[in-house]
Amino acid sequence: MGTDRPAFRSIYQELVETNTTASAGDCTLAAQRMADRLKKAGYPDDQLNVYVPPDHPKEGGLIATLPGTDPSQKAVLLLAHIDVVEAKAEDWGRDPFKLAEDAEYFTARGSNDDKAMAAIWVDSLVRYRVEGFQPKRTIKVALTCGEEGSHQLNGVQWLLANHRDWVDAAFAVNEGADGALDAQNNRVFLEIQAGEKVYQDFTLQVTDPGGHSSQPRPENAIQTLAAALGRISINAFPVALNDVTKAYFAQRADLTGGDLGAAMKALVANPGDAAAAGKLATDPLYNGTMRTTCVVTMLNAGHAPNALPQLAKANVNCRILPGTPGPEIQQALVNAINDPRVNVSPAEPFETAAPLPTLSDEILAPVRDVSGRLWPGVPLLPTMALGATDGRFLNAAGIPTYGLSGTFFKPGDNHDHGLNEHISVRSLYEARDFLYDVVKRYANP
Repeated sequence: MGTDRPAFRSIYQELVETNTTASAGDCTLAAQRMADRLKKAGYPDDQLNVYVPPDHPKEGGLIATLPGTDPSQKAVLLLAHIDVVEAKAEDWGRDPFKLAEDAEYFTARGSNDDKAMAAIWVDSLVRYRVEGFQPKRTIKVALTCGEEGSHQLNGVQWLLANHRDWVDAAFAVNEGADGALDAQNNRVFLEIQAGEKVYQDFTLQVTDPGGHSSQPRPENAIQTLAAALGRISINAFPVALNDVTKAYFAQRADLTGGDLGAAMKALVANPGDAAAAGKLATDPLYNGTMRTTCVVTMLNAGHAPNALPQLAKANVNCRILPGTPGPEIQQALVNAINDPRVNVSPAEPFETAAPLPTLSDEILAPVRDVSGRLWPGVPLLPTMALGATDGRFLNAAGIPTYGLSGTFFKPGDNHDHGLNEHISVRSLYEARDFLYDVVKRYANP
């Protein structure tokens, strides 16, 4: 275990307490502060690049490099986003950008998502420099802005479009997987994420001439749209397991036990088992793991309380299985609605349907070795992310990206994006040493 925890905590606190929200924050300032930390540790200017995209002065990031000794080995990229979602002091009852610590938790906006990982990457580079570590692979750290949306420029997309060489790598390590604790704080399993679902919004729209509300017709724009949304709500996409989700259910079955565990085994043996799929579909996590999902998230309809609606619109958010083309899901929605009066269109251009990255022994062996030493007997569980991270852009660009955090949470104890976001003090320090060692092994294959 690291004996220099105060130095890490100082990096972590400075990063967390630098506001990087879209409304009032400054990612460029946070990136510069982390570059200053690395410069004090001995990194020369040519290994530190605080980049600022044109016309986005507060949405910059940091590329830091520890050069490798073997030019035949491509780099390993360590990615973390430094922007955070909004947080209001009146909601929290205190300043959410001041790090609070008690016996169990660090609490602040960004204390976990994703400044815990960002601080660990900076701290790891400091430790490698101090101890004179010379990796065979070049180690690149990319701290980027815009992952959370909120109209900030996405740093990963900008880097891939403008400076691919800065982030090019054999593979990348990113957020996206945690470990599970039981109610007594015992570790149940650790996850490693390979692949994630594709985020896609669709706009459903119905138009109508409208008229006076005193003379209603059998149907109007709102009622037509409502019927369409009802059909979507009962439309279950087919079960489609891939190598990662098969392995997930196969290993999760024994850990879960009971009827759910039996259903997992049955589904792995036969993905067409309707009874097993129906049993697992009662749990939103398992349902989202085995199929594409689409759900209505926003409505906008009507223009006056005494008029028939001329326009009714809805946003349907889909999380699409990797490798499934977006137009295929659009057509599936059209088929489920089965009403030509309802126009279905993508709300934004379709993303490239990236394939799953391979969980090879090169990726898994260092994780198994280090986790087995730190947490003996805790199984490593492959998983696919149901949400979306910037890893999807790297995967689509041909840079295999894996989620690996080394942090553990109790059920329901992850408050990312919510009030009193926090992370276990024990878990953060353990994750720091876990990732430091795993990356070392990745860098010396």
